[in-house]
Amino acid sequence: MIGYLTPNYALISAFAPRAARRTRRESVALNRVFKAAPKLADFVREEETLTIKGTLDRPISGLAVDSRRVVPGSVFFALAGASPDEANSIDAAVSRGAVAIVTAQRLPLVPPARVTFVRVADVRAAMTGAAQRFYRFPDRDLNVIGVTGPAGKTTVAHWLKTFLEGDQPVGLLGTIHYDLGHRTVPAYRTTPAALDTIGLLAQMREAGCKHAVLELSAVALGRRELHGLNFGAVVFNNLAAEELENQAATLRAAPAGRARVAVVNLDDPLAPALLARLPAGQRTVTFGEHPRADIRIEAIVSGVERTRCRLVWPGGAMELEAPIIGRFNLANLLAAIATACALGRDPVVFLARLRALPGVAGRMERIAAGQPFAVFVDYAQTAAALRHALTALRAISPGRVHVVFGCDGGRHQDQRAAMTHTAQSLGDRVWATADNPRGEPLAKIFSEMRAGVTAPDRIAWEDDRRRAISLALAACAPGDSLLIAGKGHEQFQEGATTVAPFDDRQVVRELIRGGERPT
Repeated sequence: MIGYLTPNYALISAFAPRAARRTRRESVALNRVFKAAPKLADFVREEETLTIKGTLDRPISGLAVDSRRVVPGSVFFALAGASPDEANSIDAAVSRGAVAIVTAQRLPLVPPARVTFVRVADVRAAMTGAAQRFYRFPDRDLNVIGVTGPAGKTTVAHWLKTFLEGDQPVGLLGTIHYDLGHRTVPAYRTTPAALDTIGLLAQMREAGCKHAVLELSAVALGRRELHGLNFGAVVFNNLAAEELENQAATLRAAPAGRARVAVVNLDDPLAPALLARLPAGQRTVTFGEHPRADIRIEAIVSGVERTRCRLVWPGGAMELEAPIIGRFNLANLLAAIATACALGRDPVVFLARLRALPGVAGRMERIAAGQPFAVFVDYAQTAAALRHALTALRAISPGRVHVVFGCDGGRHQDQRAAMTHTAQSLGDRVWATADNPRGEPLAKIFSEMRAGVTAPDRIAWEDDRRRAISLALAACAPGDSLLIAGKGHEQFQEGATTVAPFDDRQVVRELIRGGERPT
């Protein structure tokens, strides 16, 4: 596992040289956390438990949810389903020096003398509460902003970070990386587990951050680990029916914060249902093209490279021009603008950065290598995301629209036929290829994708992703547009037992500049 996420700071970074793994600032943070020799009783409250065997008066060094990351003195939280054999995980944690086990399972009749066993009704809730106490509630010191929805989270999070930045750094946890204020490290999942998230928030606080932007994935919301955090704001964009209750529960379970607000896309068909599920008295700010939205856009003119519109908010209005394409990306931009406004920022001030708005890696990222047609790389991994991207290209492309896409192995199985149908509905020519097959046979993935075929003569099946991209580039004429979907910012391709370097963006540049032609 990645060392920099170890909650007790035993491993600061698996990516940095050993001599540089603990900066002076991190050492100060560590000393502050452990100067009082914390005890188990400080983090596991007796009134929150069902049964305790052993003493709570044990010094502890850290918290762990993975037995492989246990160090002497750790509290180990045994999550059901977290490993093939939970009992073995507990045994492994004990053998590595865990002094306490928190579990929902029946406790041993005679626990080891050196280990306290604690039974609770909800291990995840107990873990979140313990982590907040262990790290001294960083979510109270930071203004934590969650961004949720099945698509657009990364783009909204990065642009919101840009709008909030000033004299102090803004932290970010998301799909591409984790920005901790004083350093940036690769992400291992969109939303880290609660234990890791709270530890990373503590690092942001020590780095001087006042805001932290979190992408909230559907998986994380389903686990409900983060529902106890203090959120300054939660952004709801591109709502999905199957996630609606989890999204609303995020705010219902969050303690009252100093600036808590729900920022909701009023153009979303599910917006009324979400608003009805929010807690009574919940402050909301709505955005969109809807005439009743608190912050809205109108008079939209989209181009191949930029979009112009008029922004209207209570008490003001201004003309905007942004280096983005498509209504979908415009909605993402408006989500970031509305959230910054909801947090008290003046749009006239922060929108001065709009002309230099940074692109987000692998999110409708345009690849310009001197070719007479447009090439975009996007992370679209669902039919809805693919539809948004292709609709945007259809609106601005003077020529044909082509698509290269694949489907992940072991994930989004229910999306495979729908993605093929979407690609064929909106694309003139389609190349279906490998994404990250992982341990799933590509033939099986293709078989499920083929269920969505509507025009067999306009789709080609190519196992090799580089060759598929090469074929698509060769088919493009001046004025055409090509979308390469699925991997976005990723720089690797996962097979059953291998992880090979592969970056769609770099492959496109190599093929165009090298003048390669498929054979």
